[in-house]
Amino acid sequence: MINVLEVKNLTVQVETGKKILQNISFKIENNSVYVLIGPNGSGKSTLAYALMGLPRYKVVSGKIFFQGKDITKLAVDKRAKMGLCLGWQEPVYLEGIKVLDFIKAGAEKVSLKKIEESLSLVGLDSSILGRVLDRSLSGGERKRIELASLIVLNPKLMILDEPDAGLDIIIYREFYNILENIKKQTKTAILLITHREEIGFMASQAIFLNQGRIVCQGNFNEVMKKYCETSQRKKICQKATCPKNF
Repeated sequence: MINVLEVKNLTVQVETGKKILQNISFKIENNSVYVLIGPNGSGKSTLAYALMGLPRYKVVSGKIFFQGKDITKLAVDKRAKMGLCLGWQEPVYLEGIKVLDFIKAGAEKVSLKKIEESLSLVGLDSSILGRVLDRSLSGGERKRIELASLIVLNPKLMILDEPDAGLDIIIYREFYNILENIKKQTKTAILLITHREEIGFMASQAIFLNQGRIVCQGNFNEVMKKYCETSQRKKICQKATCPKNF
């Protein structure tokens, strides 16, 4: 299986000089869903931002390969043009900007048909295109719109930073179905940052990050058990060990 992303011995520091990530290595295969889990402050978002190339997150050592090419020193826009996209934990509010204009901002030449198809994948119809991207839209609607804006770019890998945060139990179950549809109907790989066990039904592999280091990675169920065992929910978790392949 060809890897869309390969990270080798990555160490990342922020502007203060503090190292947040240390010696991170993993691979993501094409057309797969990988889950990144870990407690708050473990470095999950830092990893997402470093992969995207945001300037505040400096790679001290290690390499990032995207579709076999070294992108460690590439700027954000060049990574995006190659097919690497990031979805934020809190989608933006843009007073006065219509949904259609927001979606077309990153893909000016995209057809209306493609936009409508992308909206359909996330459970929306074209009637939302004339609405304004402000607080009149629900959190769930804004997250769906952001996903649609990424889909029209035909990404090779979507990094989603806790897109299920703040959703109630019914909505986030529906949200996972949307991600499953994206996986089935596009060739996009997904790196999903989440705290939810429910995502396991569609995850290929999982990575457990804690204190800036990978604790273990491999089969989702085993990794999730290890995470649960070391979290506040450990009393309800079965005894688990890291997968042998790590």
